[in-house]
Amino acid sequence: MKGTGQRLYARAKRRIPGGTQLLSKRPEMFLPDQWPSYFSRAHGVEVWDLDGNKYLDMSYNGIGACVLGAGDPDVDAAVRAVIDSGSMSTLNAPEEVELADLLCELHPWAEMVRYARSGGEAMAIAVRIARAKTGRDRVAFCGYHGWHDWYLAANLAEESALDGHLLPGLQPAGVPRGLLGTALPFRYNHIEELQAIVSQYPNELAAIVMEPVRDHDPIPEFLGKVREIASQIDAVLIMDEVSAGFRLTTGGAHLVYGVTPDIAVFAKAMGNGYAMAAIIGKSEVMQSAQSTFISSTYWTERIGPVAALATIRKYRRLDVSKHLIRVGTLVLEGWRTAADRVGLPIQVSGIPPLGHFSIEGEQGQAARTLFTQLMLGRGFLATNGFYATYAHQDQHVERYLGAVEDIFAQIADAKGRNAIGDHLVGPVAHSGFARLT
Repeated sequence: MKGTGQRLYARAKRRIPGGTQLLSKRPEMFLPDQWPSYFSRAHGVEVWDLDGNKYLDMSYNGIGACVLGAGDPDVDAAVRAVIDSGSMSTLNAPEEVELADLLCELHPWAEMVRYARSGGEAMAIAVRIARAKTGRDRVAFCGYHGWHDWYLAANLAEESALDGHLLPGLQPAGVPRGLLGTALPFRYNHIEELQAIVSQYPNELAAIVMEPVRDHDPIPEFLGKVREIASQIDAVLIMDEVSAGFRLTTGGAHLVYGVTPDIAVFAKAMGNGYAMAAIIGKSEVMQSAQSTFISSTYWTERIGPVAALATIRKYRRLDVSKHLIRVGTLVLEGWRTAADRVGLPIQVSGIPPLGHFSIEGEQGQAARTLFTQLMLGRGFLATNGFYATYAHQDQHVERYLGAVEDIFAQIADAKGRNAIGDHLVGPVAHSGFARLT
């Protein structure tokens, strides 16, 4: 019998195109027909569904937003105080200036800041500023950067252009054909591909957009060469820190790798679950925002900046990145050890605070679905990724890895007998973008 969450999701798909507001939260991405789908409350790394079942979140923890853990008491206290004082007014919130000062203190190369409330829109703002600065249209990019037209335009030429950047199957329906050829992808650690783009479009690139790190560390000199190319062609170098930011240090991951961008973009972890995003940059670039139109009412509300200030200050005070790296490393090493013990072939990737594994072979996606199914039965929200938070403690990791080893053994046995499908209760999870009916 389906639970309250599964029944509500069936209703949601009749009212909400795609069922959810975020592709990464679709139940089909985890465990079709079985995922709890909705939460009634969350605290730290514990989540309760609509039927009162409690789970330990050893998966994405708010899709990377809850870096301190869900419902952090210090951040929530700051937000409650500002709610009592009023979160919106005809006048501006002074905290936005205070936050700008803090962000520039953490990133001495940056001098100016603009705000938004989500990563995708913040990236669109950054690209708009770069185009305004340079007077050029084309953008070379590496990695995943959201849902806006400038990015999906890459798939106007061929609908698989974005497949290697995060989610396969993204279609550019609704993106103007006039944007064809304006978004040009290159792969991480493949400087020759960026060089080829520059050779094909000399003096036409407004920006080079990339994540400082995602699945693998940069090879020697890669980021430095990207910086050098951007400077040589007068393109704006934009570092997308939406995922990596506030994981490896207090601020952007680019600080760890020693590369200086012209713009860096933050969201997710900077507000610990409260909507907040920031575009920081050099003044000569950021001032170009004045030559175009970038403005929105709810970018001026007060909760986002207050939550970000509380989050960042606590993060710095407690040296949270050190904890995230330690906990994440325990999990990544635990996956490898458990898989080796039972003979399950896996590949582990990602930085320690944002780790992933994939099960090799033709049954890999079905095996990953079975992993989620069996872990859910033991009280874990778990998939093939783990995003560490400050609320994750050693006892959580030990309990989780104990279950992982047992379930890896079951999967290895079923895989060896070519019987993964026999153990699945429902359909195999989606691995990319798939339209829902």
